[in-house]
Amino acid sequence: MADFAQQRGKRRDDSGLGSVLDLLLANARLVLGVSGAAVLAIATLAVKRVRLGGSPSTWVLWTTHIEPRALERKMIPKLSRRAWRRAGRTWACPVPPEPPQVESSPPRCLTLQEKLLSHYSIHLPMSEEQVAVAQQLARSICAELQSFLRSKCPELPFGSLFLSGPLLNGLGALAADHIHFMLPVVLDATLWSLIPGEDTVVRNPRYWMIKRTDLEYFPRGRSPWDRFLVGQYLSSNVLNETLHKMLVASINWPAIGSLLGTVIRPLVASRELRLDVKHEEVELSIALFPVVEMEDKVLLAAPPEGLVENLWLESFDRAEVLKVKELDAGDAGARQHCLCILNGVCRSHPALRKLSGSPLAHVILHLSTTESDWAEESLATRFQQVLEELVGYLENGVLPCYFNPKVNLFCELLEEEIEEMGFLLYRAVSEPGLLLTEKWEPCSLPGLHLGMLPT
Repeated sequence: MADFAQQRGKRRDDSGLGSVLDLLLANARLVLGVSGAAVLAIATLAVKRVRLGGSPSTWVLWTTHIEPRALERKMIPKLSRRAWRRAGRTWACPVPPEPPQVESSPPRCLTLQEKLLSHYSIHLPMSEEQVAVAQQLARSICAELQSFLRSKCPELPFGSLFLSGPLLNGLGALAADHIHFMLPVVLDATLWSLIPGEDTVVRNPRYWMIKRTDLEYFPRGRSPWDRFLVGQYLSSNVLNETLHKMLVASINWPAIGSLLGTVIRPLVASRELRLDVKHEEVELSIALFPVVEMEDKVLLAAPPEGLVENLWLESFDRAEVLKVKELDAGDAGARQHCLCILNGVCRSHPALRKLSGSPLAHVILHLSTTESDWAEESLATRFQQVLEELVGYLENGVLPCYFNPKVNLFCELLEEEIEEMGFLLYRAVSEPGLLLTEKWEPCSLPGLHLGMLPT
């Protein structure tokens, strides 16, 4: 009797378990999906095998390859609260609160005017502290060099060294480089005269020669500069070579650098007279230029590359700076801001680097003769006009000097360089804001020339 009751209770238990399993199987595909239904069917079969006397290890054997957490991740997202209630289960899974809806305003597009003002105020100028350190350091090195020249070459009437360059004139100093030491060469006007560039061997109006005169009355040796003569002309090459030897071999730069807390190294292999200066706050690149001022001309000992010697380059740097500042002072204009930005743009792209400095200043001066409104509010308009004018000059291959129209400021550029610059700036004319992006990588178009640009 007891055995019968035990078996009957077992059948009831089995019947109850079976009814639950049947309910789950009936709704498995709807609730669990195909994969979930398959797993549940396996479990049901295992239970039935246990009921029929099978070993419980069968369930373990069939399910050990299924990771419980993986099974949970697959099943739970497909189940709803209602489905779990149907199966006689309760599911309490906390639902993360939805983040508050914040109405985001659309990104504001800056105008070219705003980009230019931001670029000028943020990216271009050096900090006041850096400028002060660089200027003081340059003046200290200049004073040391002046003292050396006077003790080493007392017979040569050098004038007082003075500083020049973007850091001093305020027109486009991105860093403390391009500092110029101007070394005046004082000549007796009765013994020397200028030969115009058109009459020289290069037929270039920008290069002059300095001729020794009246040798029959005032023979060689009368002027202390006669030691640098080649033929009857004061040779810029011989003077530079003499100064180069002094800079490299005669001056104790390690001692001067130690005194000033810097490392100073002359460039040995350079044709130019250059010093590299490294300080903990700034780095300087200093160029030394012997300069002759005669007949309202400023001539630098910077001969062109090649076999031609003895030539002196006419410099318009001082006249450019004075004229741009004079025009800005007259109408409270933004020419200097525009020039600073353009200098920074051209110097940041290697292909445009040769346009920085004088060429840009002369384009702005030419444009100032036709456009009188240079107020800050017109900066974007004038900036784009300068680009358009510059592309036109590149297309013609000629940029006339503002102070002497016979001088072509592009005469030193190769034709390939002019072509590449023209294409880069032509692209920027339609999208001038591209020039202000740090990652702008302009590319030229091979097989084309500037004459093919649409007008």
